[in-house]
Amino acid sequence: MAVHERDDEGVPAGAGLTTGEVARRLGVAPTTVRTWDRRYGLGPAAHTGGRHRRWTAGDMARLERMCALTATGIAPAEAARMVRGDAPPEAVPARPAADAAPRPAVRARSRAGSGLRLGDVRQECKGIARAALRLDAAALDELLEAAIDEHGLVTAWTEVIMPTLQAVGRKWESSGEKYVEVEHFLSWHVSGALRRSTPSAIADRPGATTMLACVPGENHTLPLEVLAAALAERGLPVRMFGGALPVESLVTAVRRTGPAAVGLWAQSRTTASRPLAQHVAAMEWGVRGARRKPVVLTIGPGWAGRTSAGLPRPAGLAEAVTLLESVVSHKP
Repeated sequence: MAVHERDDEGVPAGAGLTTGEVARRLGVAPTTVRTWDRRYGLGPAAHTGGRHRRWTAGDMARLERMCALTATGIAPAEAARMVRGDAPPEAVPARPAADAAPRPAVRARSRAGSGLRLGDVRQECKGIARAALRLDAAALDELLEAAIDEHGLVTAWTEVIMPTLQAVGRKWESSGEKYVEVEHFLSWHVSGALRRSTPSAIADRPGATTMLACVPGENHTLPLEVLAAALAERGLPVRMFGGALPVESLVTAVRRTGPAAVGLWAQSRTTASRPLAQHVAAMEWGVRGARRKPVVLTIGPGWAGRTSAGLPRPAGLAEAVTLLESVVSHKP
């Protein structure tokens, strides 16, 4: 089998990337790439036959510089002139003296791409991170939905969305809270993408519903939203109650819903309450002689070291979905 060489950008030598692949790497919408091509002449340097255009590493370098310049607030037309090398005279730096040592060429990189330490992740993470740092809502929505469509919700969350969110969180913690708006912006758009990617309503089945809620004092709802979407994707009915549900409301909701399972999310160990989980697990409903109890899942890092027998603690999203599918399938 032939081995295809790749350049420094991971682009197959002699092949190039499609416009969609370029857009995902840059974290912009494909329409933006086409606009930069049509309006500013930043298309592929080499033209190949056929309708589909292919972008090389050199083309990518120009577009990355375009992203970096527009991210600083420079108008797209002005940024394009600078990328093409035909900026006005006052914007061109003075030439070095003839006897000065030449400076090594440095390829411009997008601020958004270099601002987060993503590590060894899928390429889509870099595009989503760039779009989030630029606060580009249209591109972010398109990239998130593309990842979910391509990989499925569970894989998209585990291998694309969550690593990006974690990188944004690390950036926030290490930069004196300078990136709070980016984390909130990304979380909001992830939440919207989850809702759009799953059915709006699943027919309820008595005794087969899963109830999801954050424990009192816990407002970190996004992981539960992902779980709710993953269950709905599989046609399983879900009742989602969101963040910081008071104890009395939680108990009332369980009694009124009669769920097959209850998922309790705790992000912090200070909010995880073993007595509360045990109390919910002991609740009963139904007619005498056929009383039922819910299976209570303790979900999230806050439950580490705080669970007990009879309170399953799934290690991640995929395990939680599998466990809940099993619980619901065994309910009459």
